[in-house]
Amino acid sequence: MRELCLGGLLVLVVGCVPNGPASTSSEGGANATASSAQRPKSPAAPVVARPTGSAAPSAPSPPLGSGFEDNFERAAPGTDWLMTGADWRINSGRLCVKGARNHGAWLNRTLPTNVRIEFDAMSESPDGDIKAEIFGDGTSAAAGISYNDATSYLTIFGGWKNTFHVLARLNEHASDRPEIRIAPGSDDERARPVSVGQVYHFKIERADGKTLVWWVGDMQMFKFVDPQPLSGPGHDHIGFNDWDVPVCFDNVKVVAL
Repeated sequence: MRELCLGGLLVLVVGCVPNGPASTSSEGGANATASSAQRPKSPAAPVVARPTGSAAPSAPSPPLGSGFEDNFERAAPGTDWLMTGADWRINSGRLCVKGARNHGAWLNRTLPTNVRIEFDAMSESPDGDIKAEIFGDGTSAAAGISYNDATSYLTIFGGWKNTFHVLARLNEHASDRPEIRIAPGSDDERARPVSVGQVYHFKIERADGKTLVWWVGDMQMFKFVDPQPLSGPGHDHIGFNDWDVPVCFDNVKVVAL
């Protein structure tokens, strides 16, 4: 692992070669050849309007308090979750969706600056594509096909038909996003594809106001030091998302740090 400073952003990466262009999963994946890419350079963008397809809550989200947990052992998602248009539903004690087209499910709680988020997730497709949003506005969805108008950091595990693991900032298609190219059979566990039906445990944490760290199981996927971190109003919710494949989420635990 080495430190790399680009345009005022500090990235800790393992291996770094130039990125190729990104594409939506419906376009068959990106052509990049990077094993791990550089950090996004763009500063945090103010949220000035809610994209088409958003859903506004009837009242402001309550604060997180000391924490929140949800195991989805009920018939419907309920008022703790705000859906932005897709058919999110409870299935066998999990929050599931298929074909959301980047219309996610947001937790109806506001987050403090520093927080630890844990959850289990699985994909029921060989395309993988498990997606979560961290420090978003809690109401937005994609305005078009390409999710280049997010309000959050995005963790994408097995994206683009199981060809990349990505940690993106505001735009999941940014050419300089941090990414790991998937290589089936790789000695590097982080470069392996998402397996159909396997339950993965995710942990995402920010403890110093600027450094986002993402683990899958015991593997640290990325450590993202952002000098202009997404935080405060407009960047204070977590959510789950999806493009096309069937995915499910469970055992959510959010703790203030």
